Amino acid sequence: MSVRYAILGLISQKPRHGYETRVAFEALVGGDATWEVKPAQIYTTLDRLEEAGLVERYSDLGEGEEPSRRVYQITPLGEEALQEWFASPVPPEHQRDEFFIKLIIGIASGHARPERLVQTQRSLLFQEMHAATNQRDEYDPHTAMAQILLLDKVIMHLEADLRWLDMIEMRLDTIKDQPPLEPEVRRRGRPRKGEKGSTYPPPEKIVSRS
Repeated sequence: MSVRYAILGLISQKPRHGYETRVAFEALVGGDATWEVKPAQIYTTLDRLEEAGLVERYSDLGEGEEPSRRVYQITPLGEEALQEWFASPVPPEHQRDEFFIKLIIGIASGHARPERLVQTQRSLLFQEMHAATNQRDEYDPHTAMAQILLLDKVIMHLEADLRWLDMIEMRLDTIKDQPPLEPEVRRRGRPRKGEKGSTYPPPEKIVSRS
């Protein structure tokens, strides 16, 4: 998810200070243990939203001698961008899996035992599932159903990853027996005459003009 649009959506709910926006985001996702966003990222994103004309700011003098603070509110252009985001599907990123890359490189290089890699990854997944389950069970379904739904998704993804590791173990020998994936190496530089990719005609096509 783009934090940019999450911030834009929170400001569309009501005008907010930068700090209030960060706190609202943490409450939405269930705390920084679930999704940590640094204050610098919040303020940088707000500046970029303002530069793009999606939000505008004004001063809030607060009470007493409190210095002025920046308050951001959404603009009509920001409302339009937010509606476009709501109308667009969210593409998954399941194929960008670091463990998959580690496993295949470990097998191809011979510098790691794939069985050990799987065991280590499985141990981590079980730990994360235990933590997510405990966190979900602490929420009151009468007041925090949104956070429960998010953690249910986390747990289901962890369960799927564990089943995937089981499949990997069953197919490790097959993977090891297959040749490693290697790209087709192409010669760098300008092709020679008559080679594939050359703009020069082969010798038999050259017509003498004597």
